[in-house]
Amino acid sequence: MFALLRCSIAGFAALCVLAACSPEGGSGPREGFASTDITGANYASGFHLTDHRGQARTLADYKGKVVTLFFGYTQCPDVCPTNLLNMAQVMRELGPDADRVQVLFITVDPERDTQELLAQYVPAFDSRFVGLYGDLATTQAVARDFKVFYQMQGDVQGGRYTVDHSTGTYVFDPQGRLRLYIKHGEKPAAIVADLKRLLAGK
Repeated sequence: MFALLRCSIAGFAALCVLAACSPEGGSGPREGFASTDITGANYASGFHLTDHRGQARTLADYKGKVVTLFFGYTQCPDVCPTNLLNMAQVMRELGPDADRVQVLFITVDPERDTQELLAQYVPAFDSRFVGLYGDLATTQAVARDFKVFYQMQGDVQGGRYTVDHSTGTYVFDPQGRLRLYIKHGEKPAAIVADLKRLLAGK
């Protein structure tokens, strides 16, 4: 199970840690990796979504790069922008290696997160970042495959709501294999080291 955070100011202060912090199927940290090694996990197989430029995308489109994938939404007041700022710092610290890394952001709020809004929001953190979306059914299916929890809270009918959601980041190696799960709040230096190991074929 995942450590979950509510994407609201109050919820951000109250981290709700479940019984075990590794995703189901994970083997815990492997020597050399700061993140949880989930190599061989039988979930998070891929996606068929649309990017913020309107182009159909699958995981295979990014083969040859290390891919980091985070689920969130643009109106999240704390966790999502923190994650994206963190990954922007990671990209800066990677230097030239950043061109071999693709950061993906999948919205869990497709009713409000339009293509236009994603196009304004996601690349604002780094022009290389890509926002992805699908319809409600597709979003639910992708989240289920990635074992991602999300739930609307508040005025759902009126559109004034927050979304509770899983806060970790998945990492795929250049061959498109699921390899790591990065917990929310991991230091950029640790993420940089993990991504460099994957880029080196570890």
